[in-house]
Amino acid sequence: MTRGGGAEGASQGPAEKPSRHIPVLVSEVLETLAPKDGETYIDGTFGAGGYTRAILKAASCNVLALDRDPTAIANATSLVEEAGGRLKVVQSPFSQMEEAVREHLSGAQVDGVVLDIGVSSMQLDDAERGFSFQSDGPLDMRMSVSGMSAADFVNTAEEEEIANVIYTFGEEHRSRAIARAIVRRRDETQYSRTLELADTVSRVFHGRKIDGRHPATRTFQALRIFVNDELGELGNALSAAERILKPGGRLVVVSFHSLEDRIVKKFLTERSGKTPGSSRHLPPDSIKSRAPSFRIVNSRPLTPSKGELEVNPRARSARLRAATRTDAAVWPLDLDAMGVPRHR
Repeated sequence: MTRGGGAEGASQGPAEKPSRHIPVLVSEVLETLAPKDGETYIDGTFGAGGYTRAILKAASCNVLALDRDPTAIANATSLVEEAGGRLKVVQSPFSQMEEAVREHLSGAQVDGVVLDIGVSSMQLDDAERGFSFQSDGPLDMRMSVSGMSAADFVNTAEEEEIANVIYTFGEEHRSRAIARAIVRRRDETQYSRTLELADTVSRVFHGRKIDGRHPATRTFQALRIFVNDELGELGNALSAAERILKPGGRLVVVSFHSLEDRIVKKFLTERSGKTPGSSRHLPPDSIKSRAPSFRIVNSRPLTPSKGELEVNPRARSARLRAATRTDAAVWPLDLDAMGVPRHR
């Protein structure tokens, strides 16, 4: 799959071969985004350029593509040349798309935003990036290749904090046992490789698969989300999209696990006026009185077809939600109200 500073949340199965450069739900993305000649779109998760390429092919439009991974930016040269001036690719997290629009589009509003959340296939399939528990590599997991790595965290954090991160971001019910095992092992030898950590977690489960998946799946997911602040990034990106979209502009979000999808659903449901919301920072009646800033396009998320899953098994957990921007005022940002979890 092509995804970038966003994208592949699906787990790896031993029978699955890497499905690189296959954009997930691309037909559905194009149908809901509806690219038109002369319009301008943001691809907030460039990755290998799958969505960007499809958008540029669908209409004589312009795309500003973002990715916080420098490798994705370096690999974009040929597509930029191919696009003949219709594409700009910028290294930036999608949470900062408003700043990117201000700098690279002279502050103009845009006609559409597409976000593809999680880790990309390029990142997942490159053992040196440290995202995978299937092959040995440095225990890194940083999408931007800067800041705290997964190894830094598991080697220095308190046992309780490790347990809370694994439980909150991996929804792993054996988080405390896993954290104890991690600390016990690091007291002898600190972690530097992915398979060292995968082996520690696997021992907690006596090597048994959980729901058909490797026992380290949820732990690796949790550490990756935490190290990259993926859910905080998502919440801020949704709010940024609300600010930069023109009335009638389309927001299309593809997510890959329940934590992401719940945030997207709550954001769109609240801002479409379907629920009263639960902000701690606003009087209860103020949300009811706010004009909806979005109109939901699909009340139920779109999912991959059987044919797509046969070609790309990693797409099985993908969910697409879309909405159209109204001319109402922007709502204030409240990550708690959006359901962005914080580990305790």
